[in-house]
Amino acid sequence: MSNIALFSGSNVPAFARTAAASALTKALAGGGGAGGKRISIKGGVFRLLVDGQQVAAIDERYLDVVVVSAAPKIGRTFYLKSYDPDSPAGPDCWSADGERPDASAQNPQADRCATCPQNVRGSGQGESRACRFSQRLAVVLANDIEGDVMQLQVPAASLFGKAEGESMPLQAYARLLATQNVGVETVVTRLKFDTKAEAPKLFFKPMRWLNEDEYAIVQEQGQTDDAKAAITMTVAQTDKVGGLKLDGAPPRGAAPAPVPAPAPAPVAEEEPPAPAPRRGRPPKAVVEARKAAEATKPAPEEEDVEPQVRRADPPAPAPAPGKSRLAELAADWDDD
Repeated sequence: MSNIALFSGSNVPAFARTAAASALTKALAGGGGAGGKRISIKGGVFRLLVDGQQVAAIDERYLDVVVVSAAPKIGRTFYLKSYDPDSPAGPDCWSADGERPDASAQNPQADRCATCPQNVRGSGQGESRACRFSQRLAVVLANDIEGDVMQLQVPAASLFGKAEGESMPLQAYARLLATQNVGVETVVTRLKFDTKAEAPKLFFKPMRWLNEDEYAIVQEQGQTDDAKAAITMTVAQTDKVGGLKLDGAPPRGAAPAPVPAPAPAPVAEEEPPAPAPRRGRPPKAVVEARKAAEATKPAPEEEDVEPQVRRADPPAPAPAPGKSRLAELAADWDDD
């Protein structure tokens, strides 16, 4: 069955037939707490984590899930120091809505993200931006819909860009669903690694409709405290980091100690629209950061590229989903 055939009138379940594209789907298409359990894609492997500690790794290069909720806006994070796997730390500056630094950010870089020097092309490695995009989803495993709600943080490389056949980044996938007036929470979504990418990158594809009982459970799962925490952006998101204490944090605007600038992964040829950078010579700190970035290369968990969003053609046929090997893993994830 092709992806488009999935949405034909004869195949649409009764509960989804009269539904319009939901706010959840529109948020993923580019519109409009973590800790706990989450899915990491570090190293190009699906890893199940509890409070930052890995408890299982999945051998398959794909994972079938159902999206039950999503952050309404794309967030941003900026790290002043180079990544240190032996001593990971939270970001210096971050934003849940991509517009202004969060009030709890220890070292905000500007009053607004649009005018921030870390949002200038070239502030990171090569032509990249030092400040990274990401969006958070709350998902459940397709073979254990009643099980744990987990967080999945989707990096920029998996968010933006054009579709290549059935290989769709998140926004292109959500736009496909929206054009068919389908909610992403009514279908099983397959996450699949891009085997051509050097850094972890995901593609998304619809696999099958949920039945009415499954859909009812998904609706309840999307309203749980776990789902709300999963889509809430916090500063404690690095593996093996349980939390970042803000008590005693340096005051906003305090000058940080000199450290090497971050060096995100290579940038794709295209990037999403962004406000034009300030005219004139870049700040001295940015110039020094660029020089330091050339000599110091971190080991980021995920690629941070920002290709331009373009409308994708409908994807080619999608095969029927095979049985996942996650049943035994899902059982271990049930809370006592």
